[in-house]
Amino acid sequence: MSAILVAGTTSDAGKSVIVAGICRALARRGVSVAPFKAQNMSNNSAVCPDGGEIGRAQALQAAACGLDPSVDFNPVLLKPGSDRTSQLVVRGRATGSVNARNYIEHRTHLRQVAAECLTDLRRRFDVVICEGAGSPAEINLRATDVANFGLAEACDLPVYIVGDIDRGGVLAHLYGTHQIVGAGDRARIRGFIINKFRGDQTILDPGLVQLEELTGVPTVGVLPFIDGLWIDAEDSLQSPLGASVGPATPALGTRRLRVAAVRMPRISNATDVEALACEPGVSVVWSADADQIADADLVVLPGTRATVDDLAWLRRTGIAAAVTARVRENRPVLGICGGYQMLCRSITDPVESGSTVPVDGLGVFDTDIVFHPDKTLIRHEGGAYEVHHGRVARSTEQPWIGDEGARRGVIFGTHRHGHLEHDGHRRAFLRDIAAATGRSGFVLAADTSFHAERLRQLDLIADAVEQALDLDGIIGRR
Repeated sequence: MSAILVAGTTSDAGKSVIVAGICRALARRGVSVAPFKAQNMSNNSAVCPDGGEIGRAQALQAAACGLDPSVDFNPVLLKPGSDRTSQLVVRGRATGSVNARNYIEHRTHLRQVAAECLTDLRRRFDVVICEGAGSPAEINLRATDVANFGLAEACDLPVYIVGDIDRGGVLAHLYGTHQIVGAGDRARIRGFIINKFRGDQTILDPGLVQLEELTGVPTVGVLPFIDGLWIDAEDSLQSPLGASVGPATPALGTRRLRVAAVRMPRISNATDVEALACEPGVSVVWSADADQIADADLVVLPGTRATVDDLAWLRRTGIAAAVTARVRENRPVLGICGGYQMLCRSITDPVESGSTVPVDGLGVFDTDIVFHPDKTLIRHEGGAYEVHHGRVARSTEQPWIGDEGARRGVIFGTHRHGHLEHDGHRRAFLRDIAAATGRSGFVLAADTSFHAERLRQLDLIADAVEQALDLDGIIGRR
């Protein structure tokens, strides 16, 4: 069946968003459609119903299609643990660590795995919308490419190239991508897509005409900048310091709740805090400032792919001292996954850090964490999930969620991601935080739906895609 590849001139050019929008638009028309990304590099992941792990962006794209996430949608996932090494996840399961050099040795096998998954999806769905990785112009990697023109060649895919005009230089990016790739790859490019355009398009149009004259490739659509858009980030690096999270909706009462989410160097599954931010009157920012963390109503320590190393970073920056001071004053702190592990008494981690010697945690919870080679992958009822190597070896703490995690007053810890996406759980949690911080003027909405807001975001993208692109022409139905 029909399949296309959406590649980008750069990372964060808008591939994930546009693929999600195309998927959503086609699904609304009743088309049987699925997303696909052969190889992803991201620490933001989700757990599928079968227990496998995929990139969070592909889970969002699956939701856009009306599907549960599946390992078939993202067969190869790289999760960076340092600047030089990444955990390799193949068809949802961790298979070890690789560096940039020895990863090349795996690529022939991985390209075969990706091609087999895509071939199977094309049998099961009418349309498959594939997303490239990084930039297809990295000609030094072309011989072993898994996700861009290597996939397009192996599976005979037409390619559309996305450029982000908001970054500047988009015409040069598109032209340069077209010129630097080989002739065979160049022949696969069916069109350019401009993303995040603001202003009067008649000023841009002459440039698009000249671009087509130079390359022979038409610009098939110009998507507008969608103000207020927030969806799951592909890469935690898209969450810069000081950036607000979520829609920043107005407060219903006279007071707001201020949440500081700690932006750790190896942060993972950073999307957990978006559920808090969707509530009216809850302001969430990414922070690495000890004073801001000391002053916030709630501090969130999110997940990380390097718990021991990021704990050392917390101590160097003074954030650890600010967190423990909050604990002494019984002021709210929430630790999720790696952040929860940091709040424990000790961490023994021969898996990520390679050390068999226990490391002192922050000592908030009387709990010991031991890392195991086998990763825990659990999807709970309601969509919450766990993805971690660290396990509770001993604890005297009161559990917080079911028989898992820990709670001591208004200090919370859990291994579960996505727990706060459940509207009832989130509201109960925020009531406790508001009461503990004396925010009597904070009014909690009774009807906020995180999943409805997420669907509304997908519909915003789909509306823009419908207006900008000839979808029937792109998927070969005209």
